[in-house]
Amino acid sequence: MIATVTLNPCLDKHIDVHGLVLYETNRWHRMSKYAGGKGIDVSRAVYEMGFDTIACGLLGGEEGREIETLLTEQGLKYHFTPISQPTRSCFIIYDTKTRRQTNLNAPGPRIAPPELKMFYEDLLRESAASSLIVMSGSVPPGVPSSVYFTLISHTRKLGKQTILDTTGKYLREGLKAKPCLVKPNIREAEELLGRKLETEAEIILAAKEIVRMGAGTAVISMGKKGLIACDGKQVIKASSAYVRVKSTVGAGDSTVAGFAISLRRGDSLEEACRLGVAMGTAAVMTPGTELCHREDVQYWLPRIKIRRLA
Repeated sequence: MIATVTLNPCLDKHIDVHGLVLYETNRWHRMSKYAGGKGIDVSRAVYEMGFDTIACGLLGGEEGREIETLLTEQGLKYHFTPISQPTRSCFIIYDTKTRRQTNLNAPGPRIAPPELKMFYEDLLRESAASSLIVMSGSVPPGVPSSVYFTLISHTRKLGKQTILDTTGKYLREGLKAKPCLVKPNIREAEELLGRKLETEAEIILAAKEIVRMGAGTAVISMGKKGLIACDGKQVIKASSAYVRVKSTVGAGDSTVAGFAISLRRGDSLEEACRLGVAMGTAAVMTPGTELCHREDVQYWLPRIKIRRLA
């Protein structure tokens, strides 16, 4: 089983408008609600591909109960530690006229130290049957920057494989615990390393440096250009052909889900890159906060271009 951690989940509200006009009254014609948060999205993508998963994290208030209802309707296993403050809501505004998307993300509820301690205990218990844990996303107020370092350190002692997908100081601290894999995008890698990454050669060097910082494998995603992965022994670039983008929401999480499945199966780095890019590509073909569909992933798998780099 693959467990996921979402410390700052959200109730995603996807709103469609036709011709968004700033500083004016706009009327939306459709709104959909989804259980959101990077770890939850990873679980949704893993489940879509037919693998067992459990989503763990922190939930509170009416929004938290609504997220649990949505996950139950999808058939997803979950265990969330209750918190006193309500879970955040995030808004995704999609202009059907321009096909452009605007995201409004809330910071999240403040987590009390006893709630975080209870979450640690819940995670260790609920992930007992899982051999791999994916830790993803932002961190709500009240949670120390060392949170991912602590989680990875504890779970590695129990023999769990770990994937970390976060940003800034949380990524920097988490790397010290030596996760099996990290997946920053170019902007996040630039923030981590303190320099611009403008060429393929610079991205390769960045991936190698992130491995030296503690990652077993560093995967730097490059949007429509694919990704570059390095495990300290080899560097691989994976990319897909052009696809019409309907929504980029959850594309990175679908890619992480592909790497989680491959790591769980013991696939080669090349096979992991192929599945990760295929799932990310399939995700951008779906509207709103929908993620990849299994039939689309199967279509793209043999069409992913793999190149070994020096």
